[in-house]
Amino acid sequence: MSQPLETATLGGGCFWCIEAVFDDLKGVHAVESGYMGGRTAAPTYEEVCGGDTGHAEVVRVAFDPAQVSYADILRVFFTVHDPTTPNRQGNDVGTQYRSVIFTHSDAQAQVAREIIAEVDRAGIWGGPAVTEVVPAATFHIAENYHQEYFARNPMQPYCMFVVAPKVQKFRKAFAARLKK
Repeated sequence: MSQPLETATLGGGCFWCIEAVFDDLKGVHAVESGYMGGRTAAPTYEEVCGGDTGHAEVVRVAFDPAQVSYADILRVFFTVHDPTTPNRQGNDVGTQYRSVIFTHSDAQAQVAREIIAEVDRAGIWGGPAVTEVVPAATFHIAENYHQEYFARNPMQPYCMFVVAPKVQKFRKAFAARLKK
């Protein structure tokens, strides 16, 4: 009998970037872009981008813990986004782009705090992580055109200049963990 899948919900800037990375990680079964952590019952992309709903752009990652640990999911996450900039990733500015880990259990919250401390000790980002660790709330799946956006639009300028470098950084750092 196989082990049930687990869920990680992460926000680290534009969800197109984070989704594209986790799509390539061995042990990940599904990645969905969406919104979490806000006040609006059924947020739209336009509302979230306006910054008034309180939601973050997130990805919901379904993974097999027998193939990839939650800690390793977080290590990938901290490799591909800057956790030291509050409410910002590059030119994407606003609370919807905050660095946040929405945890689905007390164990996930503990692992998240441990990995943040690990990242801080390593000093790879030149400052302390400001990543929020908060209990998961309602996940609102993003509109269909956001799903697999990078895979479907690799030549779109944002994808070429923002998403692609993050995907390449991930592929280089985690070459042995890529799906075949």
